[in-house]
Amino acid sequence: MDSPSESTGEYSTRIATRSSMIESFRGCGLSGMRIDKVELRRRLQMPQLLRFAMRDSIRFKNPAAGETRLLERGNSLSAPAAADAEDEKPPESAMVVFINPRSGGRHGPMLKERLQQLISEEQVFDLSDVKPHEFVRYGLGCLEILAGHGNSCAKECREKMRVMVAGGDGTVGWVLGCLGELHKEGRLPVPPVGIIPLGTGNDLSRSFGWGGSFPFAWKSAIKRSLSRATEGAVGRLDSWHILLSMPTGEIVEPPHSLKHIEECALDEGLEVEGKLADKVSCYEGVFYNYFSIGMDAQVAYGFHHLRNEKPYLAQGPITNKLIYSGYTCTQGWFFTPCTSHPSLRGLKNILRMYVKKVNCSEWELIPVPSSVRAIVALNLHNYGSGRNPWGHLKPEYLEKRGFVEAHVDDGLLEIFGLKQGWHASFVMVELISAKHIAQAAAIRLEIRGGEWKNAYMQMDGEPWKQPMDEQFSTFVEIKRVPFQSFMIHGD
Repeated sequence: MDSPSESTGEYSTRIATRSSMIESFRGCGLSGMRIDKVELRRRLQMPQLLRFAMRDSIRFKNPAAGETRLLERGNSLSAPAAADAEDEKPPESAMVVFINPRSGGRHGPMLKERLQQLISEEQVFDLSDVKPHEFVRYGLGCLEILAGHGNSCAKECREKMRVMVAGGDGTVGWVLGCLGELHKEGRLPVPPVGIIPLGTGNDLSRSFGWGGSFPFAWKSAIKRSLSRATEGAVGRLDSWHILLSMPTGEIVEPPHSLKHIEECALDEGLEVEGKLADKVSCYEGVFYNYFSIGMDAQVAYGFHHLRNEKPYLAQGPITNKLIYSGYTCTQGWFFTPCTSHPSLRGLKNILRMYVKKVNCSEWELIPVPSSVRAIVALNLHNYGSGRNPWGHLKPEYLEKRGFVEAHVDDGLLEIFGLKQGWHASFVMVELISAKHIAQAAAIRLEIRGGEWKNAYMQMDGEPWKQPMDEQFSTFVEIKRVPFQSFMIHGD
């Protein structure tokens, strides 16, 4: 049988990994032209009056609060005083930066100070002080009000605004979700986002050419990253809405990305195999990278709790990965063929999976292989710190399976399975591809308890324990968000 992965594809993956490392060195200033700090600030820094107006609006949680400063200075909302006109020109690319000080270990506070030196204090937001939705509502709202009064500088800054996020994938997703509110409210354009990777996995960062780790020569790297962000091409990224309906009860520790809602309506075009509860609890959220259910989420959940209970054990990315690997062994994933424990059996025992394929409005029941212990619905090429479990597939294999080449903006999720721990390990080092199950424009899971008391799920690295009911079904429905996010390419 033909192998689904091209040998040249595997080679290109290794080349891509090396290229990513080389790009990190370039970002550190070890190659390429020197970035002048004064010139960089000129390209990024907003005029002082607009910076202070935006700061006041966020501080007082009132988008109109910034008007007062301009009225006091020039008695005009539409233009600065003539003497200040030269200083009040819009920059080439107005930029704001969100930084998660808890990411990147000891680098957070130093990075914040460095960014403030390179741009301005008012354009760098510490996420422990200013939340992304506050910037969207009050900061951008201030610029929009001033632009509405005829202030051409505010108008140009708002239209050319670009955003950088210094943090991990979770932080980037948080900012993207808040910027997505602009779509819903018709407040266009939506600023594109670039990334300074501070997390452990950094798969979003890798996917858009910003590298997979925080570089050692970071002071030079930050200048280069900001410079690239001003001129980098802008691409699109799909995001996916997840709706979870469960028998009355609650998730004990839901992830930050999953919010409780009062009511929900599932697609009624499907028959239900199990029983429907009269009363249900509903949650919803959005993911950008992946959703998974099964053993991988169970391992992530255990590691997550261990790290929270004993933070001294997790002092950096390398330590985290070693602990994670050890925890995988203790959870029994490597010995699933030799055990009868319900939590280690195949997922086909607890769920039915339906998908809508591309350009198709009908749901289709997809068989779950009996050997599969984890199912992943992947949006990006990168998963688990830069791995590509879907693989580089030959055109003839794609045609045979009815698949298309995967892209981050194609409106499709790649669904694959992981078997026991050995299979997952070989997939993660890219010796083999994962078990290809389907490509889908929408997914619906019906989950039944039986001997299983809990199922484990995660999205974008945030795991949770999902309670199960012996009588009534739990449903997970995944559909693409109607609008796409805009990402700046760093390569």
